[in-house]
Amino acid sequence: MVRFKNRWLLVELIPCPSTSTTSALDASAPEGSAIESKNIWSALKQSVIANFGDVGWGAVSSSLTIKYYSPTTNVCIIRVARDHHQTAWAGVTLLTSIEGRKYVPNVVHVSGTIKQAQLAAIAHNREVIARYRANRLQAAAYQDSYEEFLQQSTQVLEALQD
Repeated sequence: MVRFKNRWLLVELIPCPSTSTTSALDASAPEGSAIESKNIWSALKQSVIANFGDVGWGAVSSSLTIKYYSPTTNVCIIRVARDHHQTAWAGVTLLTSIEGRKYVPNVVHVSGTIKQAQLAAIAHNREVIARYRANRLQAAAYQDSYEEFLQQSTQVLEALQD
């Protein structure tokens, strides 16, 4: 039996502020405007096709999947075959928008196992939540909804399987 070897990309999608709308409108954006993993997959597909053509998409299409996405921290885990992970990585880096909204993708971690991607995602989520708390000027010991989010996201990430 042949084992398929994969690479796991941990990607943070940093939203760019819109210049045409005011900050008051951005604060009142509806919950339904958040992107989903299928939107990320289709935007990544268009990025790979635009930059590497049908040959590039043919190489990565059979193994490319979005295994996890958190709309709170905008972090996703992408699985791709080891042989073609550089094409997928370049496609992620060259990604500019998802569903008409501009994002700056940041590849945080690349690993060979899902376990290492999970550990990196948990550590990254803690850093992002610490940044949120610092922006709100709250102590780390303060109990808020972020603590519940950290527990839930840790459970979801640990439950991921290859």
